Amino acid sequence: MSTPIIFWFRNDLRLRDNPAWVQACATGQPIVALAFEPAMAAMEQRWGAEQPGAVRLQWWHANVQALQQELSGQGVVLWILRGAAPKVIPSLARRVGASAVYCSDIAAPYEQAELVALRGAGLEVHARWGCRLFDASSLPFAVEALPAVFSQFRNAVERARVPVPPPLPAPSAARGFAVAPGDLPFFVECLATPPAGESGLDPRSAFLWQEGVASSVTAGNAGAHRYLDTYFASGRVAQYKATRNGLTGMDYSSKWSPWLAVGAVSAREIILALRSYEDRHGQNDGSYWLWFELLWREYFRCLHQQYGGALYRGRGLGDASPPVKPEKHQRAFAHWTQGRTGCELVDAGMRELAFSGYSSNRMRQILASFWIYDLGGDWRAGAAWFESQLLDYDVYSNQSNWLYIAGLGTDPRGGRRFNVPKQTAEHDPDGVYRALWSAAA
Repeated sequence: MSTPIIFWFRNDLRLRDNPAWVQACATGQPIVALAFEPAMAAMEQRWGAEQPGAVRLQWWHANVQALQQELSGQGVVLWILRGAAPKVIPSLARRVGASAVYCSDIAAPYEQAELVALRGAGLEVHARWGCRLFDASSLPFAVEALPAVFSQFRNAVERARVPVPPPLPAPSAARGFAVAPGDLPFFVECLATPPAGESGLDPRSAFLWQEGVASSVTAGNAGAHRYLDTYFASGRVAQYKATRNGLTGMDYSSKWSPWLAVGAVSAREIILALRSYEDRHGQNDGSYWLWFELLWREYFRCLHQQYGGALYRGRGLGDASPPVKPEKHQRAFAHWTQGRTGCELVDAGMRELAFSGYSSNRMRQILASFWIYDLGGDWRAGAAWFESQLLDYDVYSNQSNWLYIAGLGTDPRGGRRFNVPKQTAEHDPDGVYRALWSAAA
């Protein structure tokens, strides 16, 4: 039998438009497919966010299960593992006789260190970028010469009419490699999604999904495309710019982020659907603003390629770290994470995050601002807490948005402090949101 290769699914839980998966299948070698259950890196645990929240894990497992079903149709088993990939993968490779690992590349320090460790263990690592909107070669600037602020990036991209490549089709065939569960270190069985009514999802959530029932909101690539079909057939696109700062319900924003975060759908697949909508209905403020938001997402990825680990320093891209008092920090962090700050809007927002694993973009900004400026907390602790709780956690967007609020990224304004009374009056004047999340369900 041919020597097997290992394919490691990271933030790319899909077969369609997955360059690394296409490359692995093109080798013609049998594949051992793996995914690691999300875990907080040791460097993030120091902030008190020791493990991903239950809702984030539940969404991840639902998408993994959908991917398992896709792969099983091609005769490939997807194994779910727990532990540190740099330790587990080399051990598995020795057991099955594999010498090469294929995976998506992620331009963040912890994820880059994982690949360095695998290479240090003697493995041949083939990592491909798979979450980008544009091909780097088509951009009107090199990554090292990335425009200093987002508006310059957007203008340059739009002036140059940088094309978005069409999504890659899923490979028509793949070869699986038989592995006994006993050969897998730290094997975790991917349990079936709980039946309807037993999922533990909070019914108040602004992102309600359910497996096993007739619903347009389900996990996986197929679920993402069903949702996109429903979304673009509705009137929500034209209304998006006006409603995007809402706080409650499914309709105020696009809600693409949960699928994008785990890689169950790609940005290129979404752009294809968006352009199809505009071909039918014409461009409007809402459709342009959806493109605008995807450009922000792309900019954050370029920032990571340009600056890497500098984005994870206490001072970020700034000259000095903001002052933080350790004794005050610990107490304030407990109050903030538990929704006990005494500020009604913030406490409601933190309860929503804890119970539903979701938060609107506007509320995330308010919560981050309050933690940094009103409570004097370290922005990295806030970023780590969001990482543990958000079901749509994305390393690029999470880190970059926290830097943006803290004024330690590329934004020339030097920080974004939100006036909470003003935000309350503008976005929750009748108290509906605060009442909704006034206490646990």
